[in-house]
Amino acid sequence: MGTDFYTTRNNKNLETIDNLLEFDLPMFCYDYFLAIDSQTSTLTRLNYAHDLKIFFYFYQQKRLKDKSVKEITLNDLEQITSNDIEYFLGYLSRYQYANKIHCCNERAKARKLSSVRAMFKYFFNKGFISVDNSAKVATPKLHEKPIIRLDANEVYNLIDTAESGNGLTSHQMVYHEKNKVRDSAILMLFLGTGIRISELVGLNNDDINFNDNSFIVTRKGGNKAILYFDNDVATALQRYLDYKEQNSEILKEPNALFISNKQSRITVRAVENLVHKYAKIVSPLKNISPHKLRSTYGTQLYKATGDIYIVADVLGHKDVNTTRKHYAAISDDNRRAVAGKVKLKRSDED
Repeated sequence: MGTDFYTTRNNKNLETIDNLLEFDLPMFCYDYFLAIDSQTSTLTRLNYAHDLKIFFYFYQQKRLKDKSVKEITLNDLEQITSNDIEYFLGYLSRYQYANKIHCCNERAKARKLSSVRAMFKYFFNKGFISVDNSAKVATPKLHEKPIIRLDANEVYNLIDTAESGNGLTSHQMVYHEKNKVRDSAILMLFLGTGIRISELVGLNNDDINFNDNSFIVTRKGGNKAILYFDNDVATALQRYLDYKEQNSEILKEPNALFISNKQSRITVRAVENLVHKYAKIVSPLKNISPHKLRSTYGTQLYKATGDIYIVADVLGHKDVNTTRKHYAAISDDNRRAVAGKVKLKRSDED
């Protein structure tokens, strides 16, 4: 149930990691990635590899121009100072790599610093280097991001737009008739269960059980969980499955739940695009993504239950503090409700 998708994704990640280790990272990184293999997911290791690739490219360009990245040694690593790493963080604000200009925000910088720190810590703890200067570098200050989510009317309008096509361009309407049942089911599943985009893309037909309106998702780290949906979501999913059954085209991945126009499993990018397409009609000032639909569900679930632990469990958060960000939306409602309670001028009755 979902195994084929996740196995394929993991194999692709492993292939990319191997290529990065062979061509873009120092030789000693092989030991590091072997050591963290059993403790991390392939996606985590892939992100580490990309971050370290940028770090060593920077260090080679700025400090070791007489060497290639592959020739950097553990002795060179030991010579890297805290000032070098702080210089790296500044460099990330705007840098050129592979003939492209890249800019990292504070969160991207913090993630790259975390990747660099993890590598230094490993070699320091193993005794391969005598000093870990990365530990002396402060994490960039992270500013709180506002919680962006849809209100109840916007949720209704989003579903209606997906079903009717109102507001779409003439070019978009060409594909709408074919995709509206699928798109409506995708939006209903996001807004009715709060699942992650990767969890949605990985669903198979046999993950759905209409006997008790449940389905199986593969969470981060590979753990499986059973979630439940209401009758509105069930109706949307059943309509889509009936529509698929009537499809005369040969499916390349017949067990995949959501299918693209190419008759294969829909991609993360395609789902992001369809959410953005409908959301910008309903709420043009909000940059709505699948994750924002997840926040919308989390906020509504907390309003309905008042129990942050239930919300954390359903959303698949390991740490309830991750879930507390949904309080921001509740606080916003409270602030809106008290507006005008403090009077600044006398009324006629005073």
